[in-house]
Amino acid sequence: MGVVINSLVYVFFYYLNSKEEEKIEKKGTPILSPMVGTFYNSPAPNEKPFVEVGDTVATGQVICIIEAMKLMNEIEAEISGRIVEICVEDGQPVEFGQVLMYVE
Repeated sequence: MGVVINSLVYVFFYYLNSKEEEKIEKKGTPILSPMVGTFYNSPAPNEKPFVEVGDTVATGQVICIIEAMKLMNEIEAEISGRIVEICVEDGQPVEFGQVLMYVE
């Protein structure tokens, strides 16, 4: 019984440490989803994305759309900087507080 508990504790702490390493690897400030919905990176299906990795954004600039309850909500950048990583795919469901992208 003690071996099983020790193994579970080891797995738990390994999991926590791996999550900490993932957080450290990310650069920049995260932009979080303010709501549950569907992420869209462009205003229409065949149009150019609002932002791409490497683009410079200004505070208040629209960076994506999140559709919630058939309403298209424009999400604006909260800070100025350069897009380092986009963490979600076009059309992917997102949750409240989920990281959408990182700005540096």
